[in-house]
Amino acid sequence: MAKSAKRETSDLLVLNGPNLNLLGRREPEIYGRDSLDDIAIAVRARAKDFGLSVDFRQSNHEGELVTWIQAARDPKSPGAKGIIINPGGLSHTSVALLDALIFTELPVIEVHLSNIFRRESFRHHSFVSSAAQGVICGLGAQGYLLAVEAMAEILKKPAAAKSKKRRA
Repeated sequence: MAKSAKRETSDLLVLNGPNLNLLGRREPEIYGRDSLDDIAIAVRARAKDFGLSVDFRQSNHEGELVTWIQAARDPKSPGAKGIIINPGGLSHTSVALLDALIFTELPVIEVHLSNIFRRESFRHHSFVSSAAQGVICGLGAQGYLLAVEAMAEILKKPAAAKSKKRRA
């Protein structure tokens, strides 16, 4: 799983937030038995079906995720065409992730392994959702594959249709 500060050009930037490195071992009854590496392999294979390349990353640090998101738009970096993000617990707390995602003006799909609306009430709100064109939750690892499929469709559309003005 790529995690270096320097990225190569990829069509999709797939980001994973805190504790997702523990998938397969942490509360498998909620998050499933697939490891994050298993998910990365499946995501890359599904993206390849659509002719898309993937930079798949995970960090336990909000600032590192923000830096990667900002770099997706930076003309001096390789960039990306779209972002798929599972922000984990940062969904419910991070205005910084929201602001960075809005800044990119890239299409964003938010993914959650569990159905956040069937869990504790504090998990029912996601700041990240305000920047996302779509949210997939409750379908386990399959949610990532559905996000790749949806992003492939979004990226087929003309550039004008991809970015929409958002209010922060």
